[in-house]
Amino acid sequence: MSATDTRIEKINAPFAPIARMLSGIAQGFLNIAESNARVREVEHLNRLSDTELARRGLRREDIVRHVFRDVLAV
Repeated sequence: MSATDTRIEKINAPFAPIARMLSGIAQGFLNIAESNARVREVEHLNRLSDTELARRGLRREDIVRHVFRDVLAV
């Protein structure tokens, strides 16, 4: 996963709303990209056998919780 700074520094007042809007759109695309990567990881782990998952210290029912562990407080 990547860290992205989307803050806009010292934008002239007339352009500030446009800059905020573009920053929001960029953040939305970043969220989509990160979510897609997580979905691909879940799909990959689901294709593994139970034995392969056990070698990684995972159970099939814990895959989603494992992949989204930094955003889910479960």
